[in-house]
Amino acid sequence: MFSFKKPAFFENFWPKSYWKEILAIFIILLAFVFFKSERHEMRQIVPQLEAANLTWILVGVFVTLAYVSLQALMYVESFRAVGLKLKISEAITLFLKRNFLSVFLPAGGVTSLAYLPTELKRKNYNAGKMHQSGVIYGFVGLFTVFLVGIPVIAYSIIKRQNIGNAWLALLVLGAILLLLFLLFKDIQHKGFFYKFLDKIFPSAMVYIEDIFSAEVDKKYFYRVVIYSIIIEFVGIFHVFIAMAALGASPSFSAAAIGYTVSVLLMIISPFLRGLGAVELTMLYIFTAFGFSNSTALGITLLYRIFEFWFPLLLGIFAFLYNGRKLFARIFPALAIFSLGLINIISVITPPLADRISIMKNYLPVEALHLSKLLVLVLGIALMVISARLIKGLKSAWYLAIIFSIFSIFGNVLKGFDYEEATFAAFTLFLLISTRKQYVLKSNRKWLKMGLKSVSIVLCAVLIFDFFSFYLIDKRHFGIDFTWKQSLYYTFQSFLLFYTDLPKPETVFGKDFISITKFLGFMSWLFLLFALLKPFNQIFGEGAKDSRKQAEILLNNYGNSALDFFKISKDKLLLVSKTLDAFTSYKVANGFAIALEEPVCNEEDKLFAIKEFEEFCKKNGLKSAYYRVPEVNLDLFKILKKKKLLIGQEAIVDVQNFTLQGKDRKSLRNGINSISKKGFVSEIILAPQKEEFLNELKNISDEWLSEFNKKESVFSQGSFETDLLKNQDIIIIKDAEEKVQAFLNVIPDFAPDETTYDLIRKRKAAPGGCMDVLIVALIDYAKNKNLKFLNMGLTPMSGLDAPDNAAEQIMKYAYHRVGSLKHFQTLRFFKEKYATIWENKYLIYGNDFDLLQIPNALNKVMKSHQKV
Repeated sequence: MFSFKKPAFFENFWPKSYWKEILAIFIILLAFVFFKSERHEMRQIVPQLEAANLTWILVGVFVTLAYVSLQALMYVESFRAVGLKLKISEAITLFLKRNFLSVFLPAGGVTSLAYLPTELKRKNYNAGKMHQSGVIYGFVGLFTVFLVGIPVIAYSIIKRQNIGNAWLALLVLGAILLLLFLLFKDIQHKGFFYKFLDKIFPSAMVYIEDIFSAEVDKKYFYRVVIYSIIIEFVGIFHVFIAMAALGASPSFSAAAIGYTVSVLLMIISPFLRGLGAVELTMLYIFTAFGFSNSTALGITLLYRIFEFWFPLLLGIFAFLYNGRKLFARIFPALAIFSLGLINIISVITPPLADRISIMKNYLPVEALHLSKLLVLVLGIALMVISARLIKGLKSAWYLAIIFSIFSIFGNVLKGFDYEEATFAAFTLFLLISTRKQYVLKSNRKWLKMGLKSVSIVLCAVLIFDFFSFYLIDKRHFGIDFTWKQSLYYTFQSFLLFYTDLPKPETVFGKDFISITKFLGFMSWLFLLFALLKPFNQIFGEGAKDSRKQAEILLNNYGNSALDFFKISKDKLLLVSKTLDAFTSYKVANGFAIALEEPVCNEEDKLFAIKEFEEFCKKNGLKSAYYRVPEVNLDLFKILKKKKLLIGQEAIVDVQNFTLQGKDRKSLRNGINSISKKGFVSEIILAPQKEEFLNELKNISDEWLSEFNKKESVFSQGSFETDLLKNQDIIIIKDAEEKVQAFLNVIPDFAPDETTYDLIRKRKAAPGGCMDVLIVALIDYAKNKNLKFLNMGLTPMSGLDAPDNAAEQIMKYAYHRVGSLKHFQTLRFFKEKYATIWENKYLIYGNDFDLLQIPNALNKVMKSHQKV
């Protein structure tokens, strides 16, 4: 079947991967266009706000403080609902911090609920229960918006007031709540959707099922609902106050509908809490209720100050109060975000007449227009870059420095706006003073390639526009453009400044202007993505030399059953430049996941781990370590890493293993039954013949198909003929000499130990064939005077005494979730042989990482993943 493969260039800029940023830029541009069209009304806003009733403003501030307190009470009761206690002061801090982070996180109204402040973590509360309280808080908040919205819309319809299509927002919210309810019931009863998700995201389902199984105290839950309903009316009252403060006739319907729709947009917004979209929607609603454009705009801005900007400011102080390091990372991002907003507002609002007249004496009008557009583009770029800056990206810091410098000059030149320029200078100083916070680097090679591509595109668009204006027929605009005019209009259209473009006189002329506008817009959008996109890293350069060196190190220092997979083709290798060490890893979802630990001398292991950590930081990656043995946990404890028990490796004491005795009676009977049916085991020593390997390939394919299995890699192998050719293979043949099952013996670098990788059989082969293969492998190990057989990891076993919330969830899932019963079956199979069980751990950085690592692990284990 024909399939289309995206070229590598489009892989880097494919919209699907960056839809949040695309939507954010689109909304900001849309807001700019709308406010620009309302620039005449904007002139009246400042006098309106200056003339606002001070008493009502103070009431609005007081109501905001009450709003924060009510949100805190919601958190207090949400914690009580799951059996935890939370002080009101702690609840206020929790709300302010989550509210602040929600502005910068994708879908922040939901994702910010995963954040837990350090002061709460120190209480040693069950992390799962704290997240459950967050789910209660979030769901109730969504539900009460709908609950209050129903009578609001109904009242407006009865009164025959013009509400436009505002009812659609309520309908969407109702549909979302209904969907959540149906999903809740489906997951509780293990329905179709539960089975579908469980198959694709088993790790996530364990977490979700644990939340749904939580015991909730109804008394406190109802209190959460009551506080949330009060909060909805407080929000409506805020709009009411904004109307009264500006001297407008307050309308309950307009206030209620405007508030309801704005909250919905903030909840579902994928980026920046609906900034731009909320203002646009509220303006539409208020003008539909008969308010003038300038009054509607004033009400919207004042309401957003009460409900959005003031709590955001309080959130800054909440972070400042608790930590300097966090402040050093967050405050510059907020300053950059604010500078971007100030730049956009300064372009939208009309300049002061006395200042602009002074500037016209020194600069041509074209230069003033150019500086305006420069400030606009910088404003949009700065607002988007703030989200990258908070992650600690070095490239984002450089761009923020450059854009801040340009903002200083741009604000001075466009209208001698020294206030905005001063704030830009302050932001620049803040960035320089916190420069040590930004260490994550993007690959320079890809950065240069991206900027080079963008430069070519921008130049091509400019050249096209210039020659198009210069050569276009006079009849389309009534002007025979000179080269100076062509250049002037080219830069106007390219810089998105359309106030002085020539008037088209033909249909083609209109289409031509539309084309130049479109090209200008797309060029700037492309430039923003080229600058802000976290460019893909090029890892593993010089892979052949690295792999050869790794093989030598493996032979010198290898001591694990997994070492064989550390130099497989799917791995990336970080070979130390100062130590005899290498780390095997794969990259997915921003994580560099190492297989076990570095291969090196034990004395150098900590230094090798630190080297890998530094490598990850410089390349903008988070580190994780998969299947780390318990004996080496102290190494990661020094680095303040967290651990999660993921299972146990089953080890067989080969020399003491016997089929005799009562404990092995059922195993002995099963093997005898297989033998009586004519099945025998045989060891085929390497090298293997091609015809024999083809027969094994057929068995492997049948096993994958009939038992609904998929090839996995990373900590195990897949069927690769080139590798199997040089490995000893144990097979089971039937009476007709046909191979029915096999396993391959792979190199094991642990002392006195052997292990295997693939163990597969035909569908028609008896289940006992697997036991025959293992017993044959034990005999094989005995004949080689080996002491142990490593049977591999048994996931989720050994969780008898969970050490943290995540392990408690895994233990519950292991025993209660039906789709994970096969892990218990695997444990039962290996218990027939193993006498030693070694704990294996996942090592990671923080709780946020733990929510993302399962998906990253799923990707690195896919055999088709490209590195």
